[in-house]
Amino acid sequence: MVTFGVANGLKSECQRLSVSTRELATQYLAGVIGRAVKCADFAIDPTFYLSLPTNNAIVAEAIRLIAAFAPLRILPEERLIGAATLAEAMQHTIPLTSMYSVSHTTLGFDTILHLGMRGLRQQVDVRLASKDNDAEARDLLQAMRGCLESMAVWHGRYIDELENLISMATGGELANYQELLAVCRRVPEEPPTTFHEALQALWFAFDFQRLCGNWSGIGRFDQLLSPYLDADLKSGRLTLDEARELVAHFWIKGCEWITGAECGTGDAQFYQNIVLGGIDAAGHEVTNAVTYLVLDVVEELHISDFPIAVRISERTPDKLLRRIAEVQRQGGGIVAVYNEERIINALVDFGYPLAEARNFANDGCWEIIIPGKTKFCYQPFDLLLLLQETIGLSSSASKMPIEFADFETLYQAFVQRMALRLTDLVNSGEFTAHAAPLASLLVDGCIERGRGFHSGGPRYTVLSPHAGGLPDTANSLLAIRKIVYEEKQLSLPELVVLLRDNWRGGEELCQRICARITCYGNDDAEADAMTRCIFDDFTRLVSCVPERNGILRPAGISTFGREVSDFMPMRQATASGHHKGDVLASNLSPTPGSDLAGPTAVIRSHCAMDFNKLPCGTVIDLKIVPSSVQGEMGISALVSLMRSFLTCGGLFLQIDVVDSALLRDAQDHPERYPNLSVRVSGWSARFATLAKEWQEMIITRSEQRF
Repeated sequence: MVTFGVANGLKSECQRLSVSTRELATQYLAGVIGRAVKCADFAIDPTFYLSLPTNNAIVAEAIRLIAAFAPLRILPEERLIGAATLAEAMQHTIPLTSMYSVSHTTLGFDTILHLGMRGLRQQVDVRLASKDNDAEARDLLQAMRGCLESMAVWHGRYIDELENLISMATGGELANYQELLAVCRRVPEEPPTTFHEALQALWFAFDFQRLCGNWSGIGRFDQLLSPYLDADLKSGRLTLDEARELVAHFWIKGCEWITGAECGTGDAQFYQNIVLGGIDAAGHEVTNAVTYLVLDVVEELHISDFPIAVRISERTPDKLLRRIAEVQRQGGGIVAVYNEERIINALVDFGYPLAEARNFANDGCWEIIIPGKTKFCYQPFDLLLLLQETIGLSSSASKMPIEFADFETLYQAFVQRMALRLTDLVNSGEFTAHAAPLASLLVDGCIERGRGFHSGGPRYTVLSPHAGGLPDTANSLLAIRKIVYEEKQLSLPELVVLLRDNWRGGEELCQRICARITCYGNDDAEADAMTRCIFDDFTRLVSCVPERNGILRPAGISTFGREVSDFMPMRQATASGHHKGDVLASNLSPTPGSDLAGPTAVIRSHCAMDFNKLPCGTVIDLKIVPSSVQGEMGISALVSLMRSFLTCGGLFLQIDVVDSALLRDAQDHPERYPNLSVRVSGWSARFATLAKEWQEMIITRSEQRF
């Protein structure tokens, strides 16, 4: 049994949606639909390969077969049609091939809304007819044309199935099927004219990409759809209550891959992010009725599969901030916020035109990109490991003691090692030219240039160096400076021996350091200055190469859970008092247990950095105790926290309202909490589907109270 709105003990009292819609959501959230997804029982004919086809041709053939033979699914209660029914697509591969699919991007779904498939097909045909096409361009464009034809086949199969269902249905089912058929006669072939048509066109385009393995964000959902809702409301074709039901069905269908099974990083990491609010390219406010309908649906159904980021600023009205807070306090970490003015400034400083910067969205987590125009990837590395290598501590380092005459000499050796690592990254920036003709259709530049998504076609190709471990690096350097160079309690080689032995024989010193060192995250001038020093050196080094060989290199800071997966096995004990195997800081958030001065202090420490130097972004992760957000005072506290985040100049704020004791109970009794969602990093996931080490990462995060 799925219970809506119970992530932290605060049950939502909102029931705006119909009983049938809530019952449909229950099926999806319980995994009934997701567990029915199967592997393809068809394949590319081996004789197809006799002509030695290009990779684009292979992908186009796979998509032709997917469109023709993938199982269809139309449920009697659904108000939208289209289903991603192949299990291979859930594994980040293109079904029927061994090729990886596209993710970490937000495709240009506005193209389908503005042009329809007919207009997009015309664009491809015009480019195909050009005499300027070389062999690579012709190969790509022919595959693109084939993908459009395949999408039309998939659409036609759904039309035929609707007609078949209509011939057998009666009553309410018949009326629903007839309405769906009328909607689908037009879209996505033609541009939509109504809100229902626009939602169906958007879902069809999004889900066909997903059926074929591509995991895209959706982007600025309210901006895409508000013109259609405004027109329907003005004409009387639709009420807000009817529109909310349609939005709910979109959200419910986004749960089609829920299985309830454990899958490491959770069962909702498919990068289908939504961005709401903010301004458009001309500087006009986007927030509209669709913005609030989405928040209504999320509050009631507590669906976490579309992580939401709301763009806010000093101009954002209290009405929207309050609505965000009302949803946030239900838990699940589903709704986060961007400081849009700070981000726009950082993007413009980096070199993006103002109109492009104003239209920013995310790549599928929270990294900042220009939607529909960007091929994005990032290069993660661990600053803490670099420090440990510098002092001879890492598992790969020499066992010989390393002496530095003073702290500044040590620090400069660390910076030089960082520069060497970044040099390796910026000189290893060649992308593997995977074939992606379907995704390339919805990325500006690919048709015009005759080059694919991975081959220089997009207007912007981005490969961003992302540093992890910065807070623990700062805390460790602060401890080394104090106990080795200022207080001279022991030499650096002696400290390294203790750390190599995981503090064995030095537990008293370890505890003394933990008690005496005020770490990053407490609004402490000394700790924040050390963190800022590393931040400034990292961003300075990255800024030396903002672009190389046509690839943009904006700096970012992240871990995305690598603190428990990739980084932890390589790290040794830290000079700041942690043992090998401890869960350390996520992203640019404080180390768990070290932030003792409350959430506002965390924000002030975080915002001591100059985020104009960080155009790819970073995040604060906050876990708030549910008892702190009860009643009107709780809502006001969350609103004030968001205002402080804006005033201090942060970039992205993820708030999860959840009790660690509840999480422990959910760990022991997962069957009691099938819909308990938590914020993991750039995504949310049902807690029961996280691997044990990922659950521990969430539980270990500091609990904050107002």
